[in-house]
Amino acid sequence: MKTEMMNDYTARLESVCRINDSIAPRLYDEYGVNLGLRDENGNGVLTGLTNISKIVSSKIVDGHKIPCEGELWYRGYRIERLLDSIGDTKFGYEKIAYLLLMGELPTPEQEKEFAELIGKCRILPTNFTKDVIMKAPSEDIMNSMTRSILTLASYDEQAKNTSVQNSLRQCIQLIGEFPLIAVYGYHAYNHYIKNDSLYIHHPDPSLSTAENLLMMLRPDQKYTEVEAKTLDTALILHMEHGGGNNSTFTTRVVTSSGSDTYSTIAAAMSSLKGPKHGGANIKVMEMMEDIRNHVSDYSDREEIAAYLSKILNKEAFDGKGLIYGMGHAVYSLSDPREKVFKHYVEKLAMEKGREEDMQLYQNIEELAPQLIAEKRHIFKGVSPNIDFYSGFVYEMLGIPQELYTAMFAVARIVGWSAHRIEELICTDKIIRPAYKSVMEEK
Repeated sequence: MKTEMMNDYTARLESVCRINDSIAPRLYDEYGVNLGLRDENGNGVLTGLTNISKIVSSKIVDGHKIPCEGELWYRGYRIERLLDSIGDTKFGYEKIAYLLLMGELPTPEQEKEFAELIGKCRILPTNFTKDVIMKAPSEDIMNSMTRSILTLASYDEQAKNTSVQNSLRQCIQLIGEFPLIAVYGYHAYNHYIKNDSLYIHHPDPSLSTAENLLMMLRPDQKYTEVEAKTLDTALILHMEHGGGNNSTFTTRVVTSSGSDTYSTIAAAMSSLKGPKHGGANIKVMEMMEDIRNHVSDYSDREEIAAYLSKILNKEAFDGKGLIYGMGHAVYSLSDPREKVFKHYVEKLAMEKGREEDMQLYQNIEELAPQLIAEKRHIFKGVSPNIDFYSGFVYEMLGIPQELYTAMFAVARIVGWSAHRIEELICTDKIIRPAYKSVMEEK
C-alpha cells in the first residue's frame, strides 16, 4: 500500500520535474558544453594523464587524422604480445594483474609469489558468506557484490587508511575476494529466490582465477582446459581500458575526494552495472536469440542481411534500430580485444559443438558493418566490439546471465585498483569539473 501511494504521488510530481529541469539543447552549444565529456566528434575531453594503458584508434598522416586498426596497450605492451607471452597452455590473469598494478612484468619468481598471494586472499571473513551474502540474496548480483564490498570494510581495522601501501593491500585483497562474492552472490540468489539447490565450493589457492570461477560455479566442480583458458583470456581483455571509461573515471573521481578503497570500488561497481557500460553483452545475447528465432539458415547471408536491415530500420527486435555489439565509442576499424578473443571463441565453439552458432556470429560480424555504414552513412568505420562475442562465450561456459556483468567486474577490479594507486601517487587535488548555471532568477 505504501509503495502504491508513493507511486501515485511521484507520478504526479514527475511532470513538474520535467518542466522545471528541462534545459534547451541550444544552450549546450551556446556555452560550449561537451555533453558526456565528449567533443562534437565523439572524442573524450582530456581530463587527466595515465601511465597504465593506451587506446589507439586513429593516427596522424600528413597532418590529417585518419582511422586505423585499433590498438590496446597495457603498461607499454601491446595486448596481443602479452597474450602471446602467456601462451596457449598457461593462465595469465595473475601475471597481467601484477603488470597493471606494478607497472612492470614480473619475473618468474615474482609471478609465482603474487599468484600465491592472490590465492591466499581468496578467503572471506569467518561466517561472511552466511551472515552477509546469504541473508540478503538479490537477483542483481552487482548490488549484492557492492553490499559485500562495503561490508568488508567493517572487517578491516585499517579501512580508512588511504596510504598507498594500505590501499595496495586492500586492492590485492579485493582482487582475490571478487570471484567469491560474485559466485556466492549468485548461489544465494539461485537458492533462495529461484528455489534451486545450494552448494558452496571453497576456492583452491593453487588454481588460477579463471579455474576457481568455473570450479566454484559448477555443481561437479569440473571444467576443461579450453574452457578455463578462454575465460582467463576474457578476464585479461576486460581488465583495463583507459582512464576515461565511466567506471574507471568514477574510481579516480572518488579517490580524489580522499575516500577509502572500499567506498571507491563500490562506486565503480555502481557505475559498471549501468546497462550503457557493463551490460552490453546481455543485450547482444537478447538480440542473437531474436535473430535465431527469425533466421532459418545460419549460412544464408542474404536471409541474415535482410533481417539485420529490419533491425536497423526499427522494424524488428527492440525497435531501437541498433545492432548490438557493433561499433565502439573509441574504436572504428577494429577492436583489438575482439580480434584477439575470436581465436579462443572459435576453439571453445568447436569443443562445445556450436559451429553453426559460430557461423551465424561470423556472418553477422561481416554483414553488419556494411549495412550500418550504408544506412547510417558512417564513414569512420564500424566493427564488432568484444561484447559481441563475450556473452556467447559466457553462455557456452554455462555462466548465467545474472553473472555476466559480475564477470566484467572480476576483471576490471584490477584496472580500477591500478588507477586508484596512480591517482593517490600522482594527484592530490579533488576532481571538480564546472557546471554553468542557466537558472532563471526569481
